[in-house]
Order: sequence, then C-alpha cells, then structure tokens
Amino acid sequence: MHQVRLFFTALQFFTRLPIPRWVGFDPAWLNQASRYFPLVGVVVALITGAAYALAAWLLPAPVAVVISTAAGIYATGAFHEDGFADMCDGFGGGMTPERVLEIMKDSRIGAYGAIGTICMLALKLVTLSMLPSLAAIGALLAAHPLSRLMATSLIWRLDYARAEGKAKPLAQKMRSIEFLIAAISAPLPALAVVALGWLPAAALIAGVVTAVIATIWLARKFVRRIGGYTGDCLGAVQQVTEIMFYLCALAAMQHGALPV
Repeated sequence: MHQVRLFFTALQFFTRLPIPRWVGFDPAWLNQASRYFPLVGVVVALITGAAYALAAWLLPAPVAVVISTAAGIYATGAFHEDGFADMCDGFGGGMTPERVLEIMKDSRIGAYGAIGTICMLALKLVTLSMLPSLAAIGALLAAHPLSRLMATSLIWRLDYARAEGKAKPLAQKMRSIEFLIAAISAPLPALAVVALGWLPAAALIAGVVTAVIATIWLARKFVRRIGGYTGDCLGAVQQVTEIMFYLCALAAMQHGALPV
C-alpha cells in the first residue's frame, strides 16, 4: 500500500490528474516517489496515445497529433514544457551560475524561452505527424516513460543546484535500487510496441541510445554552468529526449529528404 501511495504522490506532483483522497500526503514521500516517475510517463503516454487514436478515426494525422499533444500538455499542466522554456532563458541569457539560476526562477518567459518552445513544439508536431498512425502511437507510448527515466537519472547522479526550489523535496540523493525500479518500468511499453510491430527494433535501439547521449550532454552542461540540476533541468531533459526518440523513430522508418 505504501508503494501505491508513492506512485500516486508522483502522479500528483507531475500531473493535474486527481488522485484518491485516501492516499494522503507526506513531503517525505516525494523523494521516495522518484522511482515511479517513468510510470507517470506511462499514464501520460496512454492519455496522449488514446487522444491520437480517437482523433485519427475522424481527422487527418496532423490534426490528431495537435490534439494528442494538447491532451498531454493539459494533463501535465505544461510542467515539463515550462521547465524547458526556463532552461532556455537561463542558459541563454545568464553568464554566471547565480544569474542563470535567477533567470530560471523568474516566472516571465524571455526570447530564448519563447523561441526554444516554439521550435521544440513545432519539431514534435511535425515529426509525429509524418509517422504512420500506429508508429506515432507506439512512439508516444515508448518516449514518455523513457524520457522521464532520463530526467530521473539526474536525480540519481547529480546534486541539486539550489538551496530551495520546486524540486527540492524530491532532490535528495536517489538510491541505486530506486533507480533500478524506475529503469525496469520505463522500457516495458517500448518492448510491447516493438513486439506488436508498431515500431521497428532499430527505432527503439536508436531512440534509447540517442536519448542517453542527449542526457549525458545536457547533464555535463548543467554541472559546468550551475553545478548540478534544478527542476527546470529535469523538464528540459524530458522534453529533449522525448523529441530525440520521435526523430529516431522517423529516421528508422523512412529515408531522408535528400536522395542517397
């Protein structure tokens, strides 16, 4: 029952979805709940995948992708997109660690954040709309848990860069056994998608490898610039690795624009 409470705690922190009243709340559960962040990604993936499938019955794929993305943003309260925008503003406009953290804490969005978010959403929408319908659903089911596992790895390996912050309650050092639980749950939807034939195995392998590389690159940048991570950094890693998986899925299923 305690594990169920931890899952619902993670779901409450990272989404706007209602949870049962009997779950209750204890701030100490937040750090323990980090093991279930990829499982929250499974829930978000089911919501976005279902929205895409329902819309695609009646509407063209590009419209279904927009509806699916909007459903995901509504379910999460744009939590990760906001983190990505703040990271773009902070790392784009700050020259010192203190200034980077100050900019990221500002609730206003700047030019870097606005431009980055527009490009990020455009890339996500275009990439998903160019995938076959079942492949797009499969990519959603695989990418959401995987990208949250990549964000969780920062909690596992890096230090929190602020004295206080919205992610501070969950920023205590994550034990390896807790990360192992997260790592076991994250790939299960992806393996099911490949088994069903919705995505080729090459797309899954390329997507995982690329997501890991992107996470390592971003983690090194975070450590170099601010000495660790913040909640905004977690959101940025989630968004970047999610898109990287979509790009790998598209690359694995069709040739590029230029003839080979």
